[in-house]
Order: sequence, then structure tokens, then C-alpha cells
Amino acid sequence: PAPAAPRTRPVRRGPAYSLMPGTPDLAAFPRAQWLTAARRALTAAPHEAFGYGDPRGRIELRTVLADYLARARGVYADPGRIVVCAGFVHGLTLLGKVLAARRVRAVATESYGLDMHRDLLTGAGLRTPALALDARGTRTEDLAGLPDPAGARGVGAVLLTPAHQFPTGVALHPDRRAAAVDWARGTGGLILEDDYDGEFRYDRQPVGALQGLDPERVAYVGTASKSLAPGLRLGWLVLPDELVGEVLAAKGEAEWASSALDQLTLAEFIASGAYDRHVRSMRLRYRRRRDQLVEALAERAPGISVTGIAAGLHAVLELPPGTERSVIEAAAWQGLAVEGLSRFAHPSAPPERDALVVGYATPPDSAWTGALDALCRVLP
Repeated sequence: PAPAAPRTRPVRRGPAYSLMPGTPDLAAFPRAQWLTAARRALTAAPHEAFGYGDPRGRIELRTVLADYLARARGVYADPGRIVVCAGFVHGLTLLGKVLAARRVRAVATESYGLDMHRDLLTGAGLRTPALALDARGTRTEDLAGLPDPAGARGVGAVLLTPAHQFPTGVALHPDRRAAAVDWARGTGGLILEDDYDGEFRYDRQPVGALQGLDPERVAYVGTASKSLAPGLRLGWLVLPDELVGEVLAAKGEAEWASSALDQLTLAEFIASGAYDRHVRSMRLRYRRRRDQLVEALAERAPGISVTGIAAGLHAVLELPPGTERSVIEAAAWQGLAVEGLSRFAHPSAPPERDALVVGYATPPDSAWTGALDALCRVLP
């Protein structure tokens, strides 16, 4: 008898369009320029670069990063203070281990943020009490009044996104920057600064990093995930002097997380000026995308306002009360993936408003118009 025809399973298709936040336009990765930098880096690489490596990362990359971060972000970044890591999550994991070893009981977090980051800290044995947010950013003046977890030191650190709060999109007011630094100085606390998209500001020059106010009380974390691509797995910690040894102890005795050749390539990419040119190009591209989003909403969904500063890779669209879930469900029927603001709320701080967090950098150019049309169709 003839063999039975194989059963066919229904093909599960993903959404036709995605406006999920957190990802740059991956189609815009500068492949040719990166390949040029890789060839130069490989040609010039010393033989020892192919060994296990310094856990701090390649000195070539740390040296050019120190210059770039000082120039572009106002960061005090001596190469000896820099530790290369495999993106923000790896950097936060290392800092969580150090804080737990110091018997810190809690790290304050913003009332809206990524649950993955909170989970990393709780996994290290740290509590994550929430700081409220308003139009001036995170209420850092409330740090001293946060409930003291069981233990002597209580809240010993705070995780902030000062340049462009994720996901609400506000910038931390100068008074609140100062309040955070005053708290850290007065208590011996540590500020963990997530500068995930600080280079992308569209209405003015980017505001400098918080770390420049007090390099001994701020651990700065930057990555290439938004400026280039998350797949590179390249990030960097700029640390207070007293933390460098402890972070290296947490990391281990050899560089295992980031490829030495990728580090050398990024060093060449920055030193040659290609990184600056790429960031300028992407800043124009993302600004144009954001402008097109705002114009489309004004024309086709005039009741929807865009909040947050003109910066980064996402915008927040305010929705009528009680409509967030229905809009997300309607978007799914249109083949559009979007994220609601409530998804990012701290468990102890219930969401206060309905909104969408729209990642306008995510679609390639070929899908941008379709994604924008689908979004406008589902908005109230």
C-alpha cells in the first residue's frame, strides 16, 4: 500500500509588521564599513589577541572608548576604569553580583522599566523597590524615604535611565540628577546609569551622562546594541575606581564574553570616524521616522498625542482610559506587533495610564509605510 501522506501542521506566521520597542533598524547595519574595519583590525592584531585575553577587554577598545565617551557623552572614562561586557544584561549581572557581595539589600528601580532587569537583580538576592515617575523624570528625591528592607544597609543603589527614561521617554530634570548624586554621596550609595540610547536626541544636543557629575558614585553602562546592533554583544562598564577589582573578580580571570576580534573591529570602527558617521546617519533616519509618525497621527488619529522628548528609538502614544488592551488586540488582527505601556510597570506600582510604546526604528524601510498604516487603522 502507498505510504500515508504526512500530516501537515499549520504554519504559525509571525506578525507582518513590528513596532516593538528596543531594537534598531537592523537592515541599516553598516556591513561594508564594518567589514573594512574588521580587515584592518585583523591585519594589525597582535598575536596575543588570539589568546584568552584580559578580563577588562582589549586595551585598544578601552582606549578609544575613553576618548569617545568623554567627547560624546561627557563621561570621565580612563581606560583603567572600563570593563568590556557582552551588553547591558551582562553588565547589570556583574554589578548585581558585586552589590550582593557587599551585602546591599535593595536596588531602587524606576516604576516603569524592563522586568528582565528587575529579575536579574532579584536573582542576585536584591530587592527592587520602585521610584515614582512624573513629567520631570524619576523622583530621585524619594530615594531616602524608600522602605528599608530587612537588613542594615537597605537601599544601596539605584538603577536609572537619565538621558531618556525607558519606556516613558522623559529626561531626568537637572534638579533630580543632582538629588540622585547627593543621595549617593550622603549614603555611600551607587547609581547604575543605563545610557542605552543617549546619542539619539533630535530636538537639541544630547544631554551629557549623569556619570560626569560624580564618577566615583556612578557606574555607567553603555552598549552598541542601539547604535549598531544587539547581535554584536558588545557593551562597556565605566566604573568607580573602588569597583573595578570587584567587577573583574565577578567576571572571571579571562575574557570569555566578547570576541577579541569584534572588540578590535569596534575599536577600529570608532577610531576611523566610521562610528560617528553612522550615528549621525541613524540620527537623521530615526528623526525622520519620528516626524513621520507624529505627522501621520496628527492627520489620521488627531486624538492621540505623542509624549516624551524627541529622542531615542521609541515614542509613547497616549490612549483613552481603558483602551490599551483592545488596541493591542486590534493591532494583532492587523498583523501588527505593538507593546502597551502597562507591560513595563513595576509590580508594586500599578499602571497609571493607557498608552502604546511604539518602536519606530524597528521596521526596515520597505515595511515602514505598511506598519504606520496598520497602526493608524487601530488607534481610537
